[in-house]
Amino acid sequence: MDKTHIQAETEAPPEAETAAQAHESWRPDVDAETVQIEQLEGEPVIADIVDALRSVFDPEIPVNIYDLGLIYAIDSRQDGTVKVEMTLTAPGCPVAEEIPIWVRDAVATVEGTTDVDVEIVWDPPWDPSMMSEYAKIELGMF
Repeated sequence: MDKTHIQAETEAPPEAETAAQAHESWRPDVDAETVQIEQLEGEPVIADIVDALRSVFDPEIPVNIYDLGLIYAIDSRQDGTVKVEMTLTAPGCPVAEEIPIWVRDAVATVEGTTDVDVEIVWDPPWDPSMMSEYAKIELGMF
């Protein structure tokens, strides 16, 4: 399945140049207003999927998983299937089995979605530099 990666209009700030930058065109600092992709008729809208992902929170960190930089790719298809490629903050995350279910359930609410597949990946490994500026501010990292 080809991946439609999240891309921003602007270049990432220098501090965002991490291992994630090598993960094709993924950018951790994207917000729903700057998502630039070719949207085909009938596909669930990526911006709506991002909004749904922002409703899922890591229970140990009071920031949504999207702004934490845990979402690596979103693939939305004309038949309504959506694939989300994501990671976790650590392999031993105590809710590692639940978060994919929360993501699936949130994305399934997006209009036009017929099926959601959530894949956990570990490459590149997550690190705090992948968080959006919003998340860093929320966590007092500035």
